[in-house]
Parts: sequence; structure tokens; C-alpha cells
Amino acid sequence: MDYIVLDMEWNQPWPGSPSAKKVLPVQLRGEIIQIGAVRITEDQTVADEFQVMIKPRFYRHLNRRVSKLTGIKEQQLRHEGIPFPEAAAKFRDWCGENAIFLTWGFDDIGILRENLRIFGMDENWTGRWYNAQMIFNAQTDGSTSQKALKTAMEIFKIEPSRPAHDALGDAYHTALICAMLDLRRGTAEYEEALKSHVNGFHGAELPGCIARKVFYDFADKRAALTAMAGEQNKCPVCGRQMLGSRWFSQPGHRYMDLASCPEHGDFLIRVRLSEQPNGLIRVSRLTYEATSEAAAAYERRAEKAEPEEQRKPRRRRRRRAAASETAVTE
Repeated sequence: MDYIVLDMEWNQPWPGSPSAKKVLPVQLRGEIIQIGAVRITEDQTVADEFQVMIKPRFYRHLNRRVSKLTGIKEQQLRHEGIPFPEAAAKFRDWCGENAIFLTWGFDDIGILRENLRIFGMDENWTGRWYNAQMIFNAQTDGSTSQKALKTAMEIFKIEPSRPAHDALGDAYHTALICAMLDLRRGTAEYEEALKSHVNGFHGAELPGCIARKVFYDFADKRAALTAMAGEQNKCPVCGRQMLGSRWFSQPGHRYMDLASCPEHGDFLIRVRLSEQPNGLIRVSRLTYEATSEAAAAYERRAEKAEPEEQRKPRRRRRRRAAASETAVTE
């Protein structure tokens, strides 16, 4: 039994481009253009490596942000890339039987499965998977926040020796971190670690998530949240604009709002804001069913806020009354 530390880079269409408007048979949040992986043996020795470049089929024009972040160019993909089915088959053969996948975050396995699905390929071999962030948190400070790979490396005093935002480079650095953890214990205790993470409401896709989308280039937080509550607040069923209620802030630059479609009812919206390299704001948006755990968390937060809201008008009336008395006295 080996642990396979996996990292990938994927392309996304530019918003509003013809590629972004393509109707695909299954959801495809990103088309994989690079797979990097490092094997950790059962005795937690960092072993052999795997890397492959993939020629995209659905989003053929490389998003310039992806290119800038990863250093990958369209010409490189055309010359070095191979079709995804061939790359996935090679990767599966390299992994071997009974592999356990480790990733730094929740996205990679989901993206891999979507890419397998759109090509009609078996995805059951990806079933044994753990987010190494959760194991790291449980065996270090016990926090529920998602730590950047760079932060974890600094905590373990690991000097970077490979390029960042390169699939194999990030997989290698992640493998060095994982080799310093008790993986056997971490995987055995994973459900409890994941439960703590979800209860902390720090970015895991809770049950009931039905849509996910990324938006770019907002000037600031206010512009981002205004767009998410306005022009980008679309019903996941019919595409009509929904009416929002109120944003509640969460740790880690996260916010949630309950939106309503006149035809299809309520949906819980969660967004996470992050700064792009150019200083503008990127928004990761998740949409949940109204009956989901995420929506229940919103309701609990709204109930706590209600008494505060009831008190605010009384405080404002007292201030206005005091101001009026001062005016009369003068």
C-alpha cells in the first residue's frame, strides 16, 4: 500500500469567452493540463515521482492568469501535452493497486473525477482519498483553518527546493510534509478531523453543494460582495437573478448569504475572497440547497444576529433624542 501525493494544474475559460459558454455533458470546473505526483511508501519514505503535461480538448485557449501563475504556455501544451485519456491511464498504472491519495486541499480529487467523467472513464480508483491539510491541522495546532502549503512548510522548517504552482513541485513539497506526519493515525482519525473542520465552517464543500464558480478582477471586497448579491446572483436552476438577504462574515475572508429565486426558492450562497497577484479580488462562490447543512448554519447565525438587530433601532433613537435635547438646550 502506497500513499500517492497528488497535485494538478488546470485551465479555466475566460469569463464571457466562447469556451465559457460551451454546454458540456457534465460539470467541468477546470480542464487538467498538468498532473504531478510523488509516492510515499508504507514506511513513509518519499519515493518515485510522476509528471505529465496534458493537451486540453475543451478549453484549448490557456487562460492568461493560469499561464502567468504556472508558467505553462499554450505552445508547450501543444508540443509536450498528450490527450487526457492517455495521461490518466499512465497515471493510474503508475499509482498501482490499493493506492491512497493525499492532496493539499479539497479541489484536486473533485477536478480529477470531473475530467475522468467527461471522458467516460472509470473514477472508482480515486475513492481512497484524504485532504492532508486536515491531518496536518489535527497533528499540529488543531485549528480548522486551511493553511497554505508555504505556511505548513515554514512550520515544519522545510526549505522550498522546487518551483511553486508547478504540479510536481507542489506535490513534492506536500510529500515532504506528509512524510513528517503520522499518516496511519491521520487517516484513521480523518473523519473526526474533517468533522471539526466542517463545524468550523472554514471552506469545505458541505453536503448539499450544487454549484461552484470562480470570479475575478473585483476592485475590493465591497465590489465583490455587491456583484455576488446582484448581477452574479443567478439561480443555479433557471439562471434568473436571485434576491439576496444579508451577508454574514466567517473566518478566513468568507461570507454567506441566503438568496431566493421567485420560481425555485431559496439557496445558500458561500463566497471566499482572496487577493490576486495584481491586487484585485478573486471570488470562489459555492451554491447550496436550502435544506443543506450550510443553510442550517446560516439560519443559526441569523438567529443569533436577530436580537442585536432589534437593539440597534433603540440605540439610534436614544442618540437622536439626545441630539434633539442638546439642540433645544442651545
